[in-house]
Amino acid sequence: MRIDTLRQQFRDLGAKPCHEARLLRAWTQRLPLDGGPRPAEHFLPLAVRNALPSITPVLEGLATLKSEHPGEDGASRLLVELADGQTVESVLLPRGGLCVSTQLGCAVGCVFCMTGRDGLIRQLGSAEIVAQVVLARRMRAVKKVVFMGMGEPAHNLDNVLEAIDLLGSEGAIGHKNLVFSTVGDPRVFEALPRQRIKPALALSLHTTDAALREKLLPRAPRMTPEELVEAGEIYARATDYPIQYQWTLIDGVNDSPAEMEGIVRLLKGKFALMNLIPYNAIDGLDFRRPSWEKAAEHARFLHRAGILTKLRHSAGQEVDGGCGQLRARQVHIVRTPRSVTLSART
Repeated sequence: MRIDTLRQQFRDLGAKPCHEARLLRAWTQRLPLDGGPRPAEHFLPLAVRNALPSITPVLEGLATLKSEHPGEDGASRLLVELADGQTVESVLLPRGGLCVSTQLGCAVGCVFCMTGRDGLIRQLGSAEIVAQVVLARRMRAVKKVVFMGMGEPAHNLDNVLEAIDLLGSEGAIGHKNLVFSTVGDPRVFEALPRQRIKPALALSLHTTDAALREKLLPRAPRMTPEELVEAGEIYARATDYPIQYQWTLIDGVNDSPAEMEGIVRLLKGKFALMNLIPYNAIDGLDFRRPSWEKAAEHARFLHRAGILTKLRHSAGQEVDGGCGQLRARQVHIVRTPRSVTLSART
């Protein structure tokens, strides 16, 4: 379901734009639909008031909690059931953050990711994306939303932008705290600057070697690392938000000294933050997680070279909860091990 569909349903009941805004504000902020400083009869048309008992279960049914998997770091992975019975994943992050899914499955096919192994199953509607935030707000405060769960937001652009617009307005989330994550797609760099609410941008880089990137992200748009960074820098300077570059560290694949030197070459002097994220191991894939000591040395090297770098823990390590794994276990997906040959630079 899309937010526009909800708005139209409210209009069909006689709601005006001010009533729509009030209802959507109440929904996204987990307030009673008929609440407020004045009685409902003073601000909602009679037909809307009469429909509230039927509207509430529809909204609550957009995303329900199927299971929760807490981590030792304060993060908690959620398996979320949608109204049609399909499931996606969200992650409650420390300090009021939430990672949400934008698609059921993914078409990019990153070879180290569980989500993309089945391809794209369907798009999530904008209301289903927002409903993950509403569900999380029943559990704890949410002040930051990262569109970095299952799916590629650029492949569901209209729904993601519609969700961002609502969360950044009626949802009361700061614009810099809405983070659009993408592998890189020219449409993103065209669309985001035109939006009323301009989110922060996270770009999945993973390597500075264009040939290796094509192997790691086989169906991503053919933007070279240099082109990706150039487009990101333009958006960063236009919005005054640094670009967050994502780099999944995979042992023996993209964690060589040459790659670290490549990061310095690409990001030196750029308005950028590099997030190094040690790989979250997945059964059936041959990729390995580098030691924390090795990852920390890479972070120190980048810091010394003038690149703002954070070494991130990937939430869900201790519960085998890498993105897509909870859903895969829930639907009892059975696969044979997959071997992928990649030539890393040394």
